[in-house]
Amino acid sequence: MHEQPSSSARKAATAARMYDYYLGGIHNFPADRAAADAVIAQFPFIPDAARSNRAFVVNAVRHLAQSGVRQYLDVGSGIPTVDNVHSVVRQVHPDARVVYVDIDPVAVAESIEILAGDDRAVAVRGDVRTPRAILEHPDVRRTLDFGAPIGLLLAAVLHFIPDHGAADAVTAELVAAIPSGSYLVVSHSATESFSLIDQSTITENVYQRRTATPGTVRTREEVERLFAGLDILDPGVVWAQQWSPGAPAGHPQPVGPGGIWAGIGRKP
Repeated sequence: MHEQPSSSARKAATAARMYDYYLGGIHNFPADRAAADAVIAQFPFIPDAARSNRAFVVNAVRHLAQSGVRQYLDVGSGIPTVDNVHSVVRQVHPDARVVYVDIDPVAVAESIEILAGDDRAVAVRGDVRTPRAILEHPDVRRTLDFGAPIGLLLAAVLHFIPDHGAADAVTAELVAAIPSGSYLVVSHSATESFSLIDQSTITENVYQRRTATPGTVRTREEVERLFAGLDILDPGVVWAQQWSPGAPAGHPQPVGPGGIWAGIGRKP
């Protein structure tokens, strides 16, 4: 039986439940809605950015599934409600296996309830900053075969590691654990886009005051560096709204405030 989150955990806002709120979900609490509304008051484009990120993840997972990938490790997954990974990949591979990982105990508890009775999809509590603990988790090892290709999803989660070197190291450790033929999917809030409003510190302050997971932004070059040693699929690292498998590479045009860099790399 999994551990139930404390009442205090349910009262504190978390990024996972705020994201669910941005997507129009129902798995959030008053503290999450209040914190999310505070962010939206400063940046009305945030819900659109969240939806763009989710659309990219769906597009990416569908592409990986069509490329033959049958198992996925979704780190920083939030709550698997709207267009969740296992429902998308199982449209192609009904036997696909998925592990959802999140730091929020309430998100994990609700994920476990959603996945009840599904022996090929599990949710575990884990922190992206400690990848070894994720990789060694017994439910992760039981569910995934690390001898076959894995789709590693780091969607809208690495911006919760402000130190660039630490984000690079975490990504490299996770990628090192998956076999040749696996894929890394990354999306990340863009410095170039948030700089258009010149107020990004306000968003960080809101998260700092109200959640335990303050965020940061990164440039396109910094996001590209996360794919070190991988073959980046065309069209490369582009805006999430513009990513499409096999599209010609080129310099992405600005999309306005709230842009998110997105890309996929294949491990040779």
